[in-house]
Amino acid sequence: MTDTDVTPAAGAPLTADDAADERLIRAQGLGGYLRETLGRIRGGDLGSLPVVIGLVVILGVFYALEPKFLSSFSLMNITLFAAPIGIISLGIVLVLLLGEIDLSVGSVSGLAAASMAVLVVQKEQPLLVGLLVGLLVGTAIGLFYALLYVKIGVPSFVFSLAGLLAFQGGLFYVLGDKGTINLPRSNALVEFAREKFVSGVASYVLVVVVVAAFAALQVVGANRRRRAGLTPQPVVLVAVKSVLLLVGLLWVTWYIQQAGGRGWGYLVLFFVLLVVLLDLALRKTTWGRHVFAVGGNREAARRSGINVTAIYVSVFALCSTFAALGGLLMAAQLTSVSQNSGTTDTNLMAIAAAVIGGTSLFGGRGSAWAALLGILVLQSIQSGLNIVGVDSSVRFMATGGVLLIAVAIDSVSRRARTSSGRG
Repeated sequence: MTDTDVTPAAGAPLTADDAADERLIRAQGLGGYLRETLGRIRGGDLGSLPVVIGLVVILGVFYALEPKFLSSFSLMNITLFAAPIGIISLGIVLVLLLGEIDLSVGSVSGLAAASMAVLVVQKEQPLLVGLLVGLLVGTAIGLFYALLYVKIGVPSFVFSLAGLLAFQGGLFYVLGDKGTINLPRSNALVEFAREKFVSGVASYVLVVVVVAAFAALQVVGANRRRRAGLTPQPVVLVAVKSVLLLVGLLWVTWYIQQAGGRGWGYLVLFFVLLVVLLDLALRKTTWGRHVFAVGGNREAARRSGINVTAIYVSVFALCSTFAALGGLLMAAQLTSVSQNSGTTDTNLMAIAAAVIGGTSLFGGRGSAWAALLGILVLQSIQSGLNIVGVDSSVRFMATGGVLLIAVAIDSVSRRARTSSGRG
């Protein structure tokens, strides 16, 4: 999903990814393109390949154990319940790209949800007010973190660990003695997260529009490279990508509506939209190039004229805002906010999803799609183990094992890239 079809933004240094992509795009014809791709894989630039293979293996294993695991209803639920934590994981991807960490996203998500619930249910304020306050809680926390980091020099591990404890206490304080606030089923946010689906003809039209937009972006990118004097992606490859995407999405859309499936949930589509937008921001904007540059080498980025402080402020603010947004949607999905909101395994799932999806713990490598792929892996494991009747303790052990494998692959591929001179 990471297509580098435009030139780097003005003023941004050429990253390791840029250099590899430049070699890739200069390869003549489809054959050269494919040979260079294989060369990158051999050189340790695996991208999303390990997690895609892992996801296929997981789906195959659980299907062999229990065929109903891949039923349309089961797949619909996997995508639906993956979305809120996946949104939180988008923020983790950003801080990991800088080589930092945020251990408090779960507590922040719970505090934001509690703030919204108190305003909407107890204070009878409009839903829009509750949503804005919840999001502002997250943004304010992120800005506070940025202040601690860039002005005082507190490590992100320390202030986010402190935030994990402090904002969990804030959750208890906001909820008060009651401890739980139920959201009415008639609430528009609850309906959005639980009841709204795109199905029937509209779902197929949506797929066609998405694929058309994808193809158009490919063509625009190719034209930009041609005008810049660079070799664009082969037309044949663009056509093959578009056709495969169209056929795949049409089939999945048809299948997910069979036997009780209701189609694509609004929440799922919203999550995917956020992934696409963040991916475009990271790959196509100066800000995104600067994020990768700072994560790859902070001092080199500073010397090249990048406003490193602004990058850290924006990333920490976005991370906590994504955490708040995910918490609001999770509360709507569960129709309640309690003292357990965001305090169970939310941190584990969000951080593990980003790492398992392919975002490097060493900074400078990863993509927004890592959050989507990673959370699908984790949600598939959770759903599969539940269907086959395995105890929840095994789920935590399995998640830990998958996380360890992901980090090991990242370390090995990083060593291979270094030895091959790919950065």
